[in-house]
Amino acid sequence: MITLPIQLARRATQEAQYASYAFRRGALGIDPPWKVAQLGHALWRYGMLGAIPAVASIRHGRDQAAVIDELGTMTYGELDDAANALAHHWRSAGLGPGDGVSILARNHRWFLVATYAAARCGARIVLLNTDFAGPQIRDVAAREGTDLLVHDDEYGDFLAGVETRLGRTRAWTDDHADRGDDTIAGVVARGDTSPAPRTGVDPKVVLLTSGTTGTPKGAPRAEPRSLAPIGALLSRVPFHAKGTLVLPAPMFHTLGFAQALLNGFLGSTLVVRRRFDPALVLQDLSEHRATGMVAVPVMLQKMVELGDDAFAEADLSRLTAIFVAGSQLGAELASRSTQLFGPVIHNMYGSTEVAYATIATPEDLAAEPGCVGRPVMGAVVKVFDENGREVPAGTTGRIFVGNDFQFEGYTGGGDKDRIDGLMSTGDVGHFDSAGRLFIDGRDDDMIVSGGENVFPGEVEELLFTHDAVREAAAIGVPDERFGQRLRAFVVLNEGAELTADDVKAYVAQNLARYKTPRDVVFVDELPRNPTGKVLKRKLAELQP
Repeated sequence: MITLPIQLARRATQEAQYASYAFRRGALGIDPPWKVAQLGHALWRYGMLGAIPAVASIRHGRDQAAVIDELGTMTYGELDDAANALAHHWRSAGLGPGDGVSILARNHRWFLVATYAAARCGARIVLLNTDFAGPQIRDVAAREGTDLLVHDDEYGDFLAGVETRLGRTRAWTDDHADRGDDTIAGVVARGDTSPAPRTGVDPKVVLLTSGTTGTPKGAPRAEPRSLAPIGALLSRVPFHAKGTLVLPAPMFHTLGFAQALLNGFLGSTLVVRRRFDPALVLQDLSEHRATGMVAVPVMLQKMVELGDDAFAEADLSRLTAIFVAGSQLGAELASRSTQLFGPVIHNMYGSTEVAYATIATPEDLAAEPGCVGRPVMGAVVKVFDENGREVPAGTTGRIFVGNDFQFEGYTGGGDKDRIDGLMSTGDVGHFDSAGRLFIDGRDDDMIVSGGENVFPGEVEELLFTHDAVREAAAIGVPDERFGQRLRAFVVLNEGAELTADDVKAYVAQNLARYKTPRDVVFVDELPRNPTGKVLKRKLAELQP
């Protein structure tokens, strides 16, 4: 039996290890007493999340560039002031600790300002997926308890019917000169930039995922009481203080959000664009002489497709780490990316629920391009059989993960399966003899397309509601670019007419765009077994 003193000693040792990596990368430093006092006061006042702009300003200077977007450069001092101004404004409007602030915005400075301001109010921050269709936005905003809605102008038409107690605040505006009272830019321009008062309540972040039904679920995560989220990543990935990180991965996703926050702790410059364009991302890497990039595999694939000539003209001499996650990288893309970018690819495996599990370093990928690496510091990763027994290397089973920064259970109730304190990822895989993990597939029928979770059943149920459709089924099929894609099989009612484009448009109007089938096959009937169940293995044999 492990006693409490032993547990505390082990925890202290682990925290010391996390701290050592944070020191090596510059996230922590040996500062003079007056600066340490300022840092401690900022953390006491704002909490770990809300304090990020202030901490970066104190440690690296108010003039250090925080974010570069289409509007230009915003320094950490300006970011800190903007977060204070917006926090004062929202608190005077009635936003209190624990209230819900939903953010529907692309990658830009106002996303960060809204996040830090909400944290300084002790709010519950809900990050909405910008690919959601109108019905999903309304459903999730209502379910998660939205008191205040922050959104880019382009989503205004989707928000009809979303009523919030404290109204809306516009983030990115179509007219950049718009400084209205309902815009973040306007509030910041005229607001009180003095330090926002302490709430005494830690904020909470709700990242959206999908459960076994395919309905977007809220996965809340409290502020960490450990250096684990920072130290675990920096133990494997060479991000450094005051570097330059190009971030095409969306910040509403766990991947992009976590890296944006880590970037702040490092006092580095974040380079973002509202929409992904592979040529512009490569241009940003070159022009800003970036030290890092964070992307999902489909983005990396599109950049690789630019070809050798585009890369020959790019200056990637300072690039030390490309951090990839969100869907399976694949051996071919890992090898091709390494050829073009150099030995800088780091492939992370994890999920919204379990956070980091394993990271494949360039050395891992050189040996086994198809692996997802070894467990990060502080993480326990095991593979169990259907009876909950751990299986030996080379044997496929269900993957379970334990660490210090897992989610707290879904907001609507329910949880992931757990065994001995470890949480299921929903995937099946195996370890090799060297301790590297490989992902063999899902333990249900969910597919991952371009880093997004897609459930065929959700699309099937929607297609059933179309007047022209008698029945429908959907399956995942391999896709070189997106990892997997959705293929729909449709049986029409007698005399009905419908094209493949009609089917795609119908799905896009009602579900997130990434759930739209890329292939639509019209058939006379669906293959079924004697009990009426559709035989999807037979569908997989049909060609579009």
